[in-house]
Amino acid sequence: MTEPAAIKYVGQPLRRREDFKFITGKGRYTDDMKAPGMLHMAVLRSPHAHAVIKHIDLSAAQAAPGVRVALSGTDLAGKISSIVPNWIIPGTKVPDRPVVAVDRVRFVGECVALVVAETQATAHDAIGLIDVNYEVLPAVVDEEAAIKPDAPQLHDNVPNNVTTLYKIGGGNYKKAASEADQIINLRIVNNRLIPTCLETRSILAEPNADGTLTLNIQSQVPHMHRRWIADAVGISEHKLRIVAPDIGGGFGAKMHLYPEELLCPYLARQLDVPVKWWESRSESHQSTNHGRAHIENLEIAIRNDGKILGLKVETLGNVGAYLSNMATGGPTVNTVNFGTGAYKIENYEAFSRVVVTNTVPVDAYRGYGRPEGGYIAERAIDAVARHLNLDQVDVRRRNFIQSADFPYRPYNGPAVIYDSGDYEGCLAKAMEAFKYEARSRERDALRAKGRYRGIGVAAYTHMCGMAPSRRLSLIGFNRGGWESARVSIDSSGRATIYSGSMSQGHGHNTSLAQIAADILQIPIENIDIVQGDTRQVQAGHGTFNSRSMAVGGSSVHVSSQRIVAKAKKIAASMLEVDEKDVSYRAGKFSIPGTDVSPLSFRDVARMAYVGSKLPDGLEPGLDETVFYDPTGMGSPSGIHMAYVEVDPETGIVDILDYVAVDDVGTIINPLLAAGQIHGGVVQGIAQALYEEVSYDPDTGQLMTGSLLDYAVPRAEHVPNIQSLFQETPSPTNPIGVKGVGESGSIAAPPCMVHAVLDALSPFGISHLDMPMTPPRIWSAVQNARSGASQ
Repeated sequence: MTEPAAIKYVGQPLRRREDFKFITGKGRYTDDMKAPGMLHMAVLRSPHAHAVIKHIDLSAAQAAPGVRVALSGTDLAGKISSIVPNWIIPGTKVPDRPVVAVDRVRFVGECVALVVAETQATAHDAIGLIDVNYEVLPAVVDEEAAIKPDAPQLHDNVPNNVTTLYKIGGGNYKKAASEADQIINLRIVNNRLIPTCLETRSILAEPNADGTLTLNIQSQVPHMHRRWIADAVGISEHKLRIVAPDIGGGFGAKMHLYPEELLCPYLARQLDVPVKWWESRSESHQSTNHGRAHIENLEIAIRNDGKILGLKVETLGNVGAYLSNMATGGPTVNTVNFGTGAYKIENYEAFSRVVVTNTVPVDAYRGYGRPEGGYIAERAIDAVARHLNLDQVDVRRRNFIQSADFPYRPYNGPAVIYDSGDYEGCLAKAMEAFKYEARSRERDALRAKGRYRGIGVAAYTHMCGMAPSRRLSLIGFNRGGWESARVSIDSSGRATIYSGSMSQGHGHNTSLAQIAADILQIPIENIDIVQGDTRQVQAGHGTFNSRSMAVGGSSVHVSSQRIVAKAKKIAASMLEVDEKDVSYRAGKFSIPGTDVSPLSFRDVARMAYVGSKLPDGLEPGLDETVFYDPTGMGSPSGIHMAYVEVDPETGIVDILDYVAVDDVGTIINPLLAAGQIHGGVVQGIAQALYEEVSYDPDTGQLMTGSLLDYAVPRAEHVPNIQSLFQETPSPTNPIGVKGVGESGSIAAPPCMVHAVLDALSPFGISHLDMPMTPPRIWSAVQNARSGASQ
């Protein structure tokens, strides 16, 4: 008997199964939800960046028609615990963050009071009736100004506004600097960004008759939210159900604990009615965590042939007024640990300070620290090439980590291990797709005609899929690195996968099913995915740090393997042969070389629940749960190239082409992987050219409080993006994936900066900070023409 061909889904560019409901308008988001008797919460936010609260008068708001309750921070003191970060680098000084400010506010937008009313409009009207008497204090919004001796101090237990000091390195930078032909100094800025999700935050808390509470919330980490909220509000975890419905984007911003996420469940329990809160776009700008906000000073020791002998980095990470969930890890472990990027820089010295300011807290935003670390490495390489007038590709090749070096431990440091990669291979593929030599000649020819085109190149690597659990505990990360999956087969042979990961538009319903279908050898249509409900899904850690496939997908892979292994035992018993004689392909259990009729997967699944022909000692059912903890983290890498034209008379940048070659290990779904790259690249382009949070340096007022002031790119600003892949499987997990979601946001900012600087090089401009807006570029050109220094 000829064995049937195996089913193969992994590697196929399947369209997302979940999209039909979205394109037909059947998606269900938190703000779509209503409950009988539902009340609405509105929050009064501080108009001042730094002030003492002298007095709050709630009487007018409390007396307004339709208002159920009005509360201040004093009313809530001792009833809800303070918000505590869950990544605390050892030695960190942690300031207290009350859920609602009690005696002092520290950023524009901080919660000062709240109203619960019968309608949303009534609640918003009522907060306008609350009278607050403030004593305004001096504010500081800039991280360099915040550490000066005369700067306003935000917290008594955080002297000099520095919460955390972190040092990392290896080799001997001082010796490398003494042996260098030259030393280059460079100051770079990673501009503050707002994670502009299509859907702003929203919460609905519903008390149930049995004393439990259901919280509908857009959470990237449902089980983590359950733990944090249960601890702070004083409810047992088993009595708190978190449901994450459809989510309109997260990018990291929806994996943190915010005051509103504690206030709604607390009020719902106290009032014994459902309480809902919805965030306006302007509220989102002044209350949802921001991203980036770094300043780095680089010292680069080089030879005249372009080889980097050593790199010294000093980082100031602005984390806003308080430490959010993961705030201490971003400017430290996630940034300076990766400051050498894809390059063999063996002498490295890095020092990071985490700084508080009178601004919105800063936390994870698509890449969190790795874009900042990659920017350090890439701007250093580009500065060397420009300073020595060498080809930017040649300088990268001269400094690349080589394929034979993997697994590679950068600067022989204690924390980072790159598992696998082929940087030269990615570069060759990118140069061919980009037509690098032809584009270089075209650029040079056009310059002679007064047209200024530029080529940008950026290499990147990083580590993602946070794990393993024991290693994370050493750096103060109060979560595990594992992920869970339960694969349950019913008596008809249909599979349901309960995954601890959580999609916010990633396509998990498709990609996780592809992984399971290949192992189970059943049609993908027979596999359902369940996520985002702590009552249905076993404990999980959720989605962040590009870990859904590497860790979540691996747990699905291993669970499915265990299902097949058990099913084989049952099939062998049904066929009355030894298990080793049974083959399983294309959904059929057969005995190769015989005429015995094969059994279908459905036949075996049915017997698993009938139980009459099970082997001795084998329990009925086909249901396996795995909590998978990887041996390490994967290290994606790649080369991105951009071709731009800059108009020196207007400062406008026209992106003519963009090529991305990414090595993210095994590709589960090329279509979805390319979509992730496209999304990350667009967000990286946005940082490089358009987006920047601006505060008034004197008052601390947020100057970009709406989309009228904050420039998110439109479709017309996005170029054609060629997305290509090279697969170097990761040895750290059974499916060889490395993670893809953050790659574009790491590579695109330096790639775009290098392209614009290349276009402006005839003017002698060698450095610009992001965002490279038309006014900033125009001013640089005018200064260059007039002979002013850059």
